[in-house]
Order: sequence, then C-alpha cells, then structure tokens
Amino acid sequence: MENIFFQEIASFKKQQGCSLPDSTRARRFVRKLFEVLFICRSEADNNEFEIQSQLKKLKRQLQLLLYPVLNEEKYSDEQANSFFKTIPDLYQKLLLDAQAIYEADPAAKNINEVLVAYPGFFAIAAHRIANQLHLQKINLLPRIISEYAHSKTGIDIHPGATIGQSFSIDHGTGIVIGETAIIGNNVKIFQGVTLGALSVQKEKASEKRHPTIEDNVVIYSNATILGGETIVGHDSVIGGNVWLTNAVPAFSVVFQKADVTIQDKKSFLEPYNYFI
Repeated sequence: MENIFFQEIASFKKQQGCSLPDSTRARRFVRKLFEVLFICRSEADNNEFEIQSQLKKLKRQLQLLLYPVLNEEKYSDEQANSFFKTIPDLYQKLLLDAQAIYEADPAAKNINEVLVAYPGFFAIAAHRIANQLHLQKINLLPRIISEYAHSKTGIDIHPGATIGQSFSIDHGTGIVIGETAIIGNNVKIFQGVTLGALSVQKEKASEKRHPTIEDNVVIYSNATILGGETIVGHDSVIGGNVWLTNAVPAFSVVFQKADVTIQDKKSFLEPYNYFI
C-alpha cells in the first residue's frame, strides 16, 4: 500500500513537470525590489551606484525564478530584461499611488509613513509587479506574488486586473479584485470591497467577468460590485454595504439606507448581552 502511495505522488509530480518557481525566492524578490525602490535604512541605500548594483542582482534573481517556468535560459534572460525595462515607469506609477494614499488619508503624516507602514501601498506595489509579469505572459509566478501580498495584507488582487494611476487603498483588509476588473485613474476603495464575478462557471474563464470602475470613483467599505457588464461611471460614489450588479451612470451616488433606532438602555426589553 505504501509503495502505491509513493508511486501516486511521483506520478502526480511527473504530470506537473519541474516547472514550479521557488515561492520562497519569489517572496524575497518582491520584498527586496520594494526595499530597493522605496526604503532607506542606511547611507548606502541613497547611493545611485548601490541602487544600480542591487537592481542588477535582482535581475539575476528574476532570471533564476523564471528558468523553471520557461525552461530556457535565453528566454528567461529576455523576459527578465523586458521586466526591468519597465521599472522606471512602474516606479513613477507607484509614487503617484503613494501620493494618492497620502492625500486621501488625514491620518498619514507624510509619504514615508505610506511607503513603510501602509499595507495598501505594499499590495498595490506587489500587484503592479505581478501585473507586468502577467502582461509578459509568465505562468504561475504572478499568482505567487499576488498571494504573497494577500497573505501579508489581507488584500487579494488578481495579477490580471487592470488598475490605472493614482490608486488609493484605505485600510484594505478583505478587499478582493478579480482577474478581469478594470479600474480607472484616481480611484479610492476602502476595506472589504469586492469587485467580483456574477458567475464562477469555468467555461466563462476567458470572458470579462468583473466590473469596470471609471475615473474618480470612491467605493466605501464592504461594498460588493459584481459582473463583467457592470460599469460604475466616473466621479461616482458607492456607499458602504451596497450590493451592485447593474451599471450606474457618471456622477451617481449609490447608497443603502438603513433604519437605525436609538433607545434608552434602561427601557430596552430585549436581551443584548450574549455569551458565545
């Protein structure tokens, strides 16, 4: 019985092939790239030659990560070179994201606080890295990167999601953004927001299943917006706890009105002190 079990494991691994990137190395790559771009811990971090040297090392690390997936050293080098050519543009986009978060949050004292301490910014940074690899049609590695950010921040952004400039995430825990979601410029979302699909049927995997959020939209906490044909028009506000499956025009305010009753505690007869 044990031999059969071992054979099953070996057979399963053969079906996979030796094409899995090292997830530990992938996490280290993302973290180090983030630090080289944004975090200063010593005078050496301010030196342009040291930054250039660190980026060269990271390019080599990416080549090694890509080799098991692409199974060809020359192609791995080409893809790593293509990725690092996008770094200046990615860096500028992330600075705009950091500025958007800083301007949107009165609690943020300065940009450095956003860069070092805000999980929303780290999740956006990881997404932009993963998305670029996704656009280069790299298998699996983008998902490993996005799930690393998910595990660290509680923010789940599929690497296929398209996100415009100056994207702001406030708090962020519980946010889910699906693969075919499209988000415009200057969009702000709060914790618990879901940009999801109406259908999870496998045969619809190649279709647009997730909503489109146009420019200058604010989506408040725990709102759920579903469906590939659902478009939130520009300059709209989606209130907290809204469940939305239909398109709304530009300059809309969508909200759920709840009845809140305030009563004197002494005259309230229903039990309110529960133990679980």
